[in-house]
Amino acid sequence: MNSSCLFYAFWTLAVLLTRCLHGQTEECKTGMYPPKGSTFKGNVPWYAISLDEDPVHRWDTVVKDRKYELVAMIQVIKELANSLVPSGKLVTLVDTVLPLMLDTLPYPFNKEILGISLASGVPVGEIILFNIFYEVFSVCTSVVAEDANGNLYHGRNLDFGLLMGWNHKNHSWTLTEKLKPLTVNIDFKRNNITVFKSTNFAGYVGILTGIRPNLFTLTMNERFNIDGGYVGILEWIIGKRDGMWMGFLTRTVLENATSYEDAKNQLSLTKLLAPAYFILGGNQTGQGCVITRTRINALDVWEIELKLGRWYVLETNYDHWEKPFFLDDRRTPAMKCMNKTTQANISPKTIYDVLSTRPVLNKLTTYTTLMEVSTGNLESYLRDCPDPCSPW
Repeated sequence: MNSSCLFYAFWTLAVLLTRCLHGQTEECKTGMYPPKGSTFKGNVPWYAISLDEDPVHRWDTVVKDRKYELVAMIQVIKELANSLVPSGKLVTLVDTVLPLMLDTLPYPFNKEILGISLASGVPVGEIILFNIFYEVFSVCTSVVAEDANGNLYHGRNLDFGLLMGWNHKNHSWTLTEKLKPLTVNIDFKRNNITVFKSTNFAGYVGILTGIRPNLFTLTMNERFNIDGGYVGILEWIIGKRDGMWMGFLTRTVLENATSYEDAKNQLSLTKLLAPAYFILGGNQTGQGCVITRTRINALDVWEIELKLGRWYVLETNYDHWEKPFFLDDRRTPAMKCMNKTTQANISPKTIYDVLSTRPVLNKLTTYTTLMEVSTGNLESYLRDCPDPCSPW
């Protein structure tokens, strides 16, 4: 990297840190639901996918409808890669080496990735790269709460695109803005009956946000750790494949787990490629937890405990028993707003208020999802965060 690039990188970082440290925390929002105003960017469209269909063709309709947006997003990733390695060798490596991974990925995900490549015309290596990104780059806020009547609600902000190109003119993350048009809700069906629902990015076959109606709700947040996703991915490439991809595990759990406890066990015990937080909500009082994962096992399971006055669990990207990084403290304002709301007034509406309060809402936030297990309802909304707003 030459001196001008280094200067630009440090200048960008300085600008972002300044924005982060000054004026980005606000009083708890109220009256934000139904979504409206400058922080609401649009509704998320629905698609149905049949699990009975050939995996190669399951995503055809979604991908054809979002082909232009998918190609544009992939192009941003390639441009970012070329800015790091101007020779273009990194993109060439993606297009020549990553396709060799396809047959090593578990069924049906490998076939679905192949089908997305065929339907979009995007090289299969680049679709694999798109799916890998979520193992290492998501920054999120998730909460499961129980109201005074025992109803359970699950909300999340999906924040993605950290350090993936900062647009100085628009004060936005380049990749984050390209992902918003790719956001879709999916109703996964078998025998024409809903098995589970999710909010996805078109082209990504794993699950970050989902509900199995009447049984449980599930979100995944990245856990920053030195033994991170890069290590697991490299091990997979060189042939050590005893761990499971996080997004593949969450989708497998949503498709096959028969209860909250079954889901909790699978999420706690399955070896992973990357450390993670799984935020799980059930259908009975007290059924809500944050599972803190190493790549090998569960380090901690932090549960709703009404007898201790803990009527919600909330997770960002730091172990709940440790203080968050001082430049990325979304936890404290989120918990402040949850506590101010009180258990008596918690609902999907007031959770949306919490998730609309800066810096819980920030420049990385692509969508907000609200789920209610008893009704099977999942609703998602594209978000925007006008200035002044934290970059993360």
